[in-house]
Amino acid sequence: MMLKDVDRIFTNIYGLESAMLKGSKKRGDWNGTKKLLGLGRDKIIDIIKESGLRGRGGAGFSTGMKWSFMPQEVGDRPHYLIINADEGEPGTCKDREIMRHEPMKLIEGALVAAFAIGAHVAYCYVRGEFYRETKVLQSAVDEAYAAGLIGDNACKSGFKFDFYIHRGMGSYICGEESALIESLEGKKGQPRLKPPFPANVGVFGCPTTVNNVESIAVVPTIIRRGQEWFSGIGKPNNAGTKLFNISGHVNSPCTVEEEMGIPLRELIDKHAGGVRGGWKNLKAIIPGGASVPLLTKKQAEYATMDFDSLRELRSGLGTAAVMVMDNSTDILRAITRLSAFYKHESCGQCTPCREGTGWLWRVMERICNGDATAEEIDMLEEVTKQIEGHTICALGDAAAWPIQGLLRAFRPELESRVKKPSTAEAA
Repeated sequence: MMLKDVDRIFTNIYGLESAMLKGSKKRGDWNGTKKLLGLGRDKIIDIIKESGLRGRGGAGFSTGMKWSFMPQEVGDRPHYLIINADEGEPGTCKDREIMRHEPMKLIEGALVAAFAIGAHVAYCYVRGEFYRETKVLQSAVDEAYAAGLIGDNACKSGFKFDFYIHRGMGSYICGEESALIESLEGKKGQPRLKPPFPANVGVFGCPTTVNNVESIAVVPTIIRRGQEWFSGIGKPNNAGTKLFNISGHVNSPCTVEEEMGIPLRELIDKHAGGVRGGWKNLKAIIPGGASVPLLTKKQAEYATMDFDSLRELRSGLGTAAVMVMDNSTDILRAITRLSAFYKHESCGQCTPCREGTGWLWRVMERICNGDATAEEIDMLEEVTKQIEGHTICALGDAAAWPIQGLLRAFRPELESRVKKPSTAEAA
């Protein structure tokens, strides 16, 4: 089960050819874009719905369905498209590759998506650390304006479309769509309570759709090649191609485009050169970025890389950032490091997250150092459940899930680090 070269969307993901307009046109970008817009708003949304494209930022919600939530008519309040290029999830580096090597796909996709939702303006919110990627993307935007592909008469379609780049300041919480909107408006990046949802009240109080870079970049290719082509790749309800990042203890870390539903072991063996020291040396794998629970070696044997299969294993596809850990890994220390990250990145708005993330990190440090008692392990699990599902955004869940996965899979290792007996045992 491997994706055929003819079905690849991102044909320059390694930057072997020019990222600019001339090179991108050779690869098929901006081919008949006016004709795509001529299909009309409703038809474009129907094609994306029928293709089965699910959001590539982590949540996996139907992209076409999300577009259909926007008001049919553009009234006094203009519509906006926001492209989420914040990409702060540890282990994830797919969107930066698109901006660096395939920026024209993103710009063309933004034009088509904006047309479909009735927006004349798109803001691309780029992570502040992506300095070089932003420079490449801005150069591509300038070239697209100069060629008349975007602007007052985009692709000679009569549709006005402007594309703006907004650099964030490196806050992980701004990857959450409503915190991103707050930051874009010049406020502190903190998630909003919902409802109202962005499709009703988004940026500047206007109807807004927020999509991930990869979700937007694949749109023109799907429309050109047809929804049946895209939905025929992968698995039912998990259709299409996907960019996967493979890092950690593998022989050849890489970013690769593959079909949804590829077996995890096959993905690692065929594209990343296998686990360092062989599969027998594998300890655990985080399959979808730092916020999803890890998989044990036994689970990784038969796991497939799609939203539904990984959910059944009590993990998740997330951003499809695969982090491989071999037997040399101190798994407790690795998860403790993630706990420190979430404690640092919490915006502090919700009490369970503000207090709980710091508490989780401190207890994990105590367990790692052998300073905890046995009863604190149960307390640790209890606190993760008090945080999970009790915050405005999913950062609380993201802080809880890695620890829950650790407790499920490696509880004996936690217990072996506990030097002190519990209070009951001491008594």
